[in-house]
Amino acid sequence: MTLCALCGRPTGARVEQHHVVPKSAGGRETVPLHPICHRAIHASVPTKELARRYPTLDSLKAVPEIARFLAWIKDKPPDFHAPTRRRR
Repeated sequence: MTLCALCGRPTGARVEQHHVVPKSAGGRETVPLHPICHRAIHASVPTKELARRYPTLDSLKAVPEIARFLAWIKDKPPDFHAPTRRRR
């Protein structure tokens, strides 16, 4: 069983790979994520900020929007999907 690297829940039928450090910044390492978790990252943090300010998943989990998302998603089933809100 594969776990989502962001929320820690078991992955479902669809799994996406996320570059912890964006490819555009030389990143090669990828981790498995639920599609909703992947979208939450990119909706909350601009790609340029991922490499500069949040180069690890632990630093990303401390972002207030991501922390709220993780608290909300923790009890949802693996294949749960909902629209992702963009950052204002």
